[in-house]
Amino acid sequence: MLPRTQRQKDILDYIIRYSGQRGHVPSYAQIARYFGVKSRATIAKHIAALERRGLLERRQEDGSFDLAVRVDDLPSDALCEVPLHGHIAAGVPLEVVHNSEMIAVPRFLLGRVRPEKIYAVRVKGDSMIDEHICDGDIALIENRTDARDGEIAVVFIDNAYATLKRIYRRGAEIELRPANSQMEPFRVPAYQVEIQGIFRGLLRPTA
Repeated sequence: MLPRTQRQKDILDYIIRYSGQRGHVPSYAQIARYFGVKSRATIAKHIAALERRGLLERRQEDGSFDLAVRVDDLPSDALCEVPLHGHIAAGVPLEVVHNSEMIAVPRFLLGRVRPEKIYAVRVKGDSMIDEHICDGDIALIENRTDARDGEIAVVFIDNAYATLKRIYRRGAEIELRPANSQMEPFRVPAYQVEIQGIFRGLLRPTA
């Protein structure tokens, strides 16, 4: 089900872009400031409308919201297909299992990135939970071999294991930083790290 009004679509597109760049959704105040709206209540009404249409899902425990696109409700011309390359760890690194499965993805989630530059991985573990990337989610990854410091990246470690972490360069080492207050960053020699993509969006399967 698509947004009902142009303003709803604009707000949803902004949330998608923001979360793709920063790994978390913007606050009501940030959305209001971006659109030049003085009242956060106005933004809250648009968010509530997007929730009713199944495009945003509210986290009841803290009142924040996450993207939860219901693919089955979208018309076929609003979808594209991307390959699902097995699982990736957001915890202890796991080997990525490649396969040829294709999954349908809402085209607007990709922004300006062409579908052929995107692949998907299913997240295992909870080390990125503070970025609202949870176990069982499907992460949409732009196929790239470079990343800026602070971006959430898929990294291949020592030609054996892949994981999803924020990346920072520390001289001859790469720091891989989880988003979980119970976990510590860790470093590996830069020559053992191969960047395989940048986090661009999230699908949360609806059970």
